Amino acid sequence: MSKTFFFYDLETSGLNPRDSRIMQFAGQRTDLELNKIGNPVNLMVRMTDDTLPSPEALMVTGITPQQTIESGYSEAEFARMLINEIFIPDTIVVGYNNIRFDDEFIRHLLWRNFFDPYEWSYKDGRSRWDILDIVRMTRALRPEGINWPVDPKSGVAINTLESIAKENGVDHLKAHDAMSDVEALIGVAKIIHEKQPQLFDYLLRMRDKNEVKKLVNLDNKQPFVYASGRYDSSYNKTTVAFPLTSGKNGNIIVYDLRYDPTPFLKMSSGDLAKKIFAKWEERQADGFVPIPVKDLQYNRAPAVAPVGVLTQNDGWQKIALDEATISKHRDLLVANPTFAENIRSIFENREEYKKSSDPEAQLYDSFVPDTDKIRIEAVRNASERDLADFHPNFIDERLVGLLLHYKARNFPKSLAEEEVTVWENWRISHINAQLESFGQSMQKLARSGLDDDKAFILQELQLWAESILPAEF
Repeated sequence: MSKTFFFYDLETSGLNPRDSRIMQFAGQRTDLELNKIGNPVNLMVRMTDDTLPSPEALMVTGITPQQTIESGYSEAEFARMLINEIFIPDTIVVGYNNIRFDDEFIRHLLWRNFFDPYEWSYKDGRSRWDILDIVRMTRALRPEGINWPVDPKSGVAINTLESIAKENGVDHLKAHDAMSDVEALIGVAKIIHEKQPQLFDYLLRMRDKNEVKKLVNLDNKQPFVYASGRYDSSYNKTTVAFPLTSGKNGNIIVYDLRYDPTPFLKMSSGDLAKKIFAKWEERQADGFVPIPVKDLQYNRAPAVAPVGVLTQNDGWQKIALDEATISKHRDLLVANPTFAENIRSIFENREEYKKSSDPEAQLYDSFVPDTDKIRIEAVRNASERDLADFHPNFIDERLVGLLLHYKARNFPKSLAEEEVTVWENWRISHINAQLESFGQSMQKLARSGLDDDKAFILQELQLWAESILPAEF
């Protein structure tokens, strides 16, 4: 098969993929010239009775739990469709900020439903790509031929899909509707492909982590151009970075050469850590100077390019840098290896995810043992009747609790009496943990003077909450 793009977007019940849920999924396949192939996909996923959606999220999407119940697929059905019909071999899965957001929801969905949470993005010729970072680098280095929106008050660049689509005459009928967002996404990709085809094709190749490693590595440390949401919007989120030291899981820590490292070179490991992991409130304090380091993850299709691209089209001026500054700051880092070692130790020892006793939130605790994979396949292939008497001897203890939740949500008739009790106790506890913030949000929105459409959504959400709350509430 020849490779194809599958552009997709999600609408979700909240922002956290560990406990929020996919409510709408939309997508469209195209060839590599961005011509549409086949019919669009636009479907709902049924909300389950252990979830209180974020009221703020529903005000944005306009989707109610009742809509998903009326016309949606179960999570198990949806997961099977994704793997068997949508994310097929040789598919390049594409979104807008998908690698940091939508893809995480896909991973957790597959984890909950006994599919491999990773293979869909790399096995059998599959890969993933993120147009947001392509937009950032195109805007910074090759903006010609494209209209770029800015905030009229502050003059700061705006890179929202809605704004870029509107500025360039791309139809975007309903922002935050998944299908409309997909149409806009394809339109924006077409504009970049047409106006800056060389950069488009280059960054498409760089979705391969092995290609990224050729440019960014510790064996031959060289400055490189890097566009990332972590960088300053004043310079279109683009800088020249330098491979500093190794990171977790075979990744790498890089330093932003825009900034003089001198103030940081003699700082202790503890003081560096305080600055790197400072809370948002601390970062707003007068005089706070952040440490300009970040981890670059090879498998996240980073938008990177050789420094040579800056010699063309006034590239250095566009990102307000020059070769002398870059060389000076690089030489300081090379001459002070203790700084790099301190940074390596800090990132190596940080806890990326708060530990949870909930198996649904334990995706990243460890990989599943190979010996359990055949049991996982047996679970997802089992019917409701089969599951009633199916008790696989999992080595990975997470899968025991996960199986109970999978059965309860998708095949409730398969639960034994004692399993019903365990599930109901967990469900009550889970809802109770969400209830306070849910109630506060509902009250705040009710006092805010909503229009008729939003007032209806709030009413539907109240009815949903009442329908799933235990009797004692």
